[in-house]
Amino acid sequence: MRIDGMDAIFAPRSVAVIGASSDPKRIGGRPVDFLRRHGFQGTILPINPKTSKVQGLTAYPSITEAPTAPDLAVIALPARLAVQAVEDCAARGVRGAVIFSSGFSEVNDEGAALQARMVDIARESGMRLVGPNCLGIANVRHNLYATFTPGVEKHLPKPGGVSIVSQSGAFGSYCMTLVRMRGLGVNLWATTGNSCDVDFADAVAYCAQDDETRVIMGYLEGATDRDRLVEALELARAREKPVVMMKVGRSAVGAEAAQSHTASLAGSDAVYDAAFRQYGVYRAHSVDEMFDVTYACAESASMMQGDRLGLVTVSGGVGVLMADEAEKLKLDVPALPDHAQKKLKAVLPFAGVRNPVDVTAQLVNQIDLLETNMDVLFGDGEIDGAIIFMSTVGLVADLNEAIRTGLERIREKYPGRPMLFCSLTEPEGRAAYEKSGFIVFEEPTRAVRAMAALRYFAKSFARAGEDDPIPELPDLSPLPDGMVNEIEAKALLAEAGIGIVREILAKTPEAAAEAAQEMGFPIVLKIASPDILHKSDIGGVALNLRSVEEVRSAGARILELASEKAPDARIDGLVVAEQAAPGLEAILGVTQDPAFGPVVMFGLGGVLVEALGDVSFRVAPFGPAEARRMIDEIHGRKLLDAFRGAPERDIDALADALARLSAFAAHHGAALETIDVNPLIIGPSGQGAVAADGVIIPTRRGGH
Repeated sequence: MRIDGMDAIFAPRSVAVIGASSDPKRIGGRPVDFLRRHGFQGTILPINPKTSKVQGLTAYPSITEAPTAPDLAVIALPARLAVQAVEDCAARGVRGAVIFSSGFSEVNDEGAALQARMVDIARESGMRLVGPNCLGIANVRHNLYATFTPGVEKHLPKPGGVSIVSQSGAFGSYCMTLVRMRGLGVNLWATTGNSCDVDFADAVAYCAQDDETRVIMGYLEGATDRDRLVEALELARAREKPVVMMKVGRSAVGAEAAQSHTASLAGSDAVYDAAFRQYGVYRAHSVDEMFDVTYACAESASMMQGDRLGLVTVSGGVGVLMADEAEKLKLDVPALPDHAQKKLKAVLPFAGVRNPVDVTAQLVNQIDLLETNMDVLFGDGEIDGAIIFMSTVGLVADLNEAIRTGLERIREKYPGRPMLFCSLTEPEGRAAYEKSGFIVFEEPTRAVRAMAALRYFAKSFARAGEDDPIPELPDLSPLPDGMVNEIEAKALLAEAGIGIVREILAKTPEAAAEAAQEMGFPIVLKIASPDILHKSDIGGVALNLRSVEEVRSAGARILELASEKAPDARIDGLVVAEQAAPGLEAILGVTQDPAFGPVVMFGLGGVLVEALGDVSFRVAPFGPAEARRMIDEIHGRKLLDAFRGAPERDIDALADALARLSAFAAHHGAALETIDVNPLIIGPSGQGAVAADGVIIPTRRGGH
């Protein structure tokens, strides 16, 4: 990771403000004011050639005339002057700089050139840069506010475990303020702007390795470096730091706006979704969801280690509401065992005791019943986490003390099983629950979503140590410069260990008939052309041919149709292939994503994939275990199991083919434009999977 030198940014002992202003309301005045007023313990060096004092501090004409070389410089100057300031900082031995200035790559090519010059200067000297076009950084524990955001002018966040990384300065400021208003504590805060050096991934990695960070909240418009982003996310997962992400650019208009705003590539939104699942990031789709999940992760003593959710409620209707939401989020709300239900019925004769457990209004008369109920739920029901919905009971001060102490005893008895408390509360009541370590929600489905996030991260963290080796492919041929026909494409796939049907290339219908006679019937006959990708569209495929005459006749007809419907196509002849045994058809593909590079696609149903859009993606490369998770995501997953008389399919062979295709794609990298294996025939369990057709399109070079 590129986190070397970033301590100079987030933990400096001295800070220079270049372009410092005596007016604390101006951009150059705010960081001086914040550092001085909010208790930064290091040295503050205002740089301003027009005055000897800035806000009561000695000012210096330039960084070269400052008495010492600061660890960090904050640059608040116009773009061209900012470049000179970076050069002066490098000469002075400054180790890090935060650049507020705009007018760089987000504007035009001239600005991009100025930005590139700054990067060259910094790289030569080893200085790290944040920005330009950013709102700055903060380290709340160190009282370091190298920013001009109004969000910390009057009210400061308390120190805590939430670190925030945002490509957008304004949204980053909004997040820090909301975190404070929701009572959470902030650790590190970074807005990366144009990300000329320290980018989103570097900041996430720095937060991931920081011991004081419990959860990372991220706002991403577009990845600037795929490898660094993947490495940062893997580091966060290995350190068990949840990453809760708001990724914008889901719509075409949003993606275009994101690109113009940060001069970065937005990529395919479906691929971002897949990449986040692959690397254990929780993608939030609203600000409320983002903060709910961050809150739960920051305050929960543990993640949810299993899928079994217990629901306790004073309202039967809300119990159903929560159960519906849990099912949608793939949490199990299992019926309690008979003996557990009998125990509850003995103390709650009018309750619904199956799960959700409806304790009814009797709870108000016997508040200790809640503790009994939770004991049965966790002990006899073996529930992994619970949500307690108390409606307006949380507003009754004298009941809350008994509820809290009872839940505290349950937590001590069953550690590692998260409990979320859902009720309307007064501010002081909520604070008392949170001081006792309980997570409090007012709206029940938001509580369920937060619990699902705790389960999501538990599963993700468990995968960090998973043995899922990427297939090794040592003997791959280089891709040709130009287009290849089907036989050549499948030969390349066979090198990767992907099963293919037996086939040969015949130049004429007569040669095809002779080859079919030797191969044995039934036979499939197809046009062989690097220029005809969708053979069936021109009548270029004939199936189930069972005699020499049928092959000869079909071959002549296919060549005639190719000449008629694709007169400019190069024709290499006819593919004579054995007809694969009946099986379930799938499509495997590879495409180049602008943000993540080679990405593997999977779906069922051959051409139906295009009509239904039931596909999943993964960033290459990956191993068979990740391939299985990819397979499990599609809506048609049940078709791979024994279903309505059809046998269970060879999922091991399918997962192996996906993993091998991913390794093949990663090996060839940018030299590969597209792969289309359609169909892959998946046989019954233990009988493998074979590619019946394949297209490989190398990246066009030299006008090919």
